[in-house]
Amino acid sequence: MSTAATSLSDHLLRPLARGHSPAHASTGAAGGAVCGDLIRISISLDPGSPAGEISDAGFDARGCGAVIAAGSAVVGLLRDATLLAAARLGADEIAQELGGLSVAKRHAAELAADAMHRALGSAARERAALAPVDGRALVAMSGGVDSAVAALLSGAGGEAVGVTLELWSDPQNDGEASCCSAQAVRRAREQAHALGMAHLSIDLRAEFRAGVVDHWLAGHAAGLTPNPCVRCNGSVRLDAMLALGGRLGARTLATGHYARVDPGGLLRVAADERKDQSYVLAALAPASLARLRFPLGELHKPGVRELARKAGLAAAGRPESQDLCFLAGTGQESFLARHGRLRTRPGAIIDRDGMVLGEHRETHLFTVGQRRGLGLGGGAPKYVLSTDALANTVTVGARDELLADRMTVRDVTLHRPATSVDAVRVRAHGRRLCCRLAQDLRAGRHARARLTLEQPAERTAPGQLACLYSGELVVGHATVSA
Repeated sequence: MSTAATSLSDHLLRPLARGHSPAHASTGAAGGAVCGDLIRISISLDPGSPAGEISDAGFDARGCGAVIAAGSAVVGLLRDATLLAAARLGADEIAQELGGLSVAKRHAAELAADAMHRALGSAARERAALAPVDGRALVAMSGGVDSAVAALLSGAGGEAVGVTLELWSDPQNDGEASCCSAQAVRRAREQAHALGMAHLSIDLRAEFRAGVVDHWLAGHAAGLTPNPCVRCNGSVRLDAMLALGGRLGARTLATGHYARVDPGGLLRVAADERKDQSYVLAALAPASLARLRFPLGELHKPGVRELARKAGLAAAGRPESQDLCFLAGTGQESFLARHGRLRTRPGAIIDRDGMVLGEHRETHLFTVGQRRGLGLGGGAPKYVLSTDALANTVTVGARDELLADRMTVRDVTLHRPATSVDAVRVRAHGRRLCCRLAQDLRAGRHARARLTLEQPAERTAPGQLACLYSGELVVGHATVSA
């Protein structure tokens, strides 16, 4: 009998700690109805260990024999291991512990690795208290080329630790196209391990639903067009990773965003302005920003892909995701109907004088500036000027009727006095518009403010972020009101 068969048979006939659940355990599961195999891994951390030693581990599984053996192999690998040493293990190491697995049985090692890493992530987030280590950085990894290069530049193979958040799970989404799906987590883990890094995954689906998706759905129901990425970065995703970094003894968090931080502590536009992401990071608290590092801030996208290619990174040619992560592979209309219960409610399409020009299916399907999908037939092009969820109307007009030289914003945060503001950006990929604030406001928070634009520009949908600049520096943010 081969060594592989012997190892697999040993773990199957005499599984280690099957059915055992350690005290104060953190548990991760993988598999389920689709494949018929299910595995749960449970671990406990020693709360007094500055290295994060794993004090106990157990598993349970049902399905094929290979899955049971893989669970036993994980327990064997975790004994006497530390949290970060375990975070360097993947399906390859589990298969090797079993003496090697055939292609048909490889899925067992992959499921066991998924369950183990969910348990490790949960334990790290809830119980880890590792001693701070100079040079240790947490690196946000999505499975794409930008985060992979950020990891490469942050000390891969040394003290860098990768982390990926599982934010959304929906069978109707395209998990391969999403940056926060279970598939993305596995892809990012493989990238981190290829770079010699420990990797942890965090299940943040409940927080993401409550803090981002529900807010986005409520905004659409109220006739607004909120930007979920701003809210996710500002109060959900990066905060969770910074908190994890503190538990792992990492003082900084590196991300693949195209942005820079000024020596004075303010966010600054990236060197590659076409890829600049200062807009979606604008709502970050200064204390959070102080711990963030942006390795790509001085780089341009072609150079990033070239670095990935030279390093042999699998993500070098991976296309960028285009949709919101929770919309990947599905349409906005169907998502709003399924998750927000926003059904079609036909109403009138009118002009500014109230004349009915046509009929719409639902106001939440339209946003200010939209041209397509109105179904008004021939004639001069019409653009959405406003929507009214209460009256159930969509008001349209000519493009020049979209232009305005004033803007009202609410929930204003200023890091510098209003006199320093000289530009505003109201779309993630839009240009900065020269402007000034009408009031002489101090740094701090203010309920409302008015902006005067140097030149008329197309109006922006209420609910969008207004990112306020002084030159290249982000000096504040607000929400577009009208």
